[in-house]
Amino acid sequence: MENQDGIAQYPIRGLVIWGFRDERHCVDYLFADGRVRTGTLIAINAEKVLTSERDAALAQLLAEAEYKYADGISIVRSIRRKYPHAQVARIAGADLWEGIMARAGMEGTAVFLIGGRPAVLEQTAERLRAQWNVNIVGMHDGYFTPAGQESLFARVRASGAAIVTVAMGSPRQEIIMRDCRACYPNALYMGVGGTYDVFTGHVKRAPLVWRRLGLEWLYRLFSQPSRLRRQLKLLRFVGYYISGRL
Repeated sequence: MENQDGIAQYPIRGLVIWGFRDERHCVDYLFADGRVRTGTLIAINAEKVLTSERDAALAQLLAEAEYKYADGISIVRSIRRKYPHAQVARIAGADLWEGIMARAGMEGTAVFLIGGRPAVLEQTAERLRAQWNVNIVGMHDGYFTPAGQESLFARVRASGAAIVTVAMGSPRQEIIMRDCRACYPNALYMGVGGTYDVFTGHVKRAPLVWRRLGLEWLYRLFSQPSRLRRQLKLLRFVGYYISGRL
């Protein structure tokens, strides 16, 4: 099926994934008509799908998000299996965020950064300004108490930001985006996980050849063997794929 803008949408395990052809297609859509669309932009991978099936609160957050894109290769392959003529590509969240930041810098779009360690956040802002002249109108690290949220949300509202990116890991970042959006709905909210760490070089990303082969997950497993338990949990999604219960 297609939405009113002609972009295909593919239900997978109850979540409707947008069929962007590539990163450029997604960025162009979000910046259409000279202004940034409002709403919530969320990356979907197999782990998030499985987590949402046992976490009703997360499932609701994902269902309510306007824009869900295929971040994991397993999601892309599932879409292609269930919808053989689908034209959809994997869009890594880190790449999409950089594409959005580059366009924001080009168009002078106001950006607010949330999350990360204080030093990493400062480095992220410095590099964004230096590399793309991004108009950063505010930022706050990921260390704040529930009591401090209202003050943060008020700052976001007062900043007039058109884009708010939140690097706090799932599901916390989805919760923060939902609550902040209730206070200030006039922005595009994007959850970016550990992207600030990758962008500033604190975390090494898989080489490009691994990413192009859809093996970034395997590289991360080699780099962080402690992730094995998380990867084993994904066998349930493999079962969905094999049995066609997508």
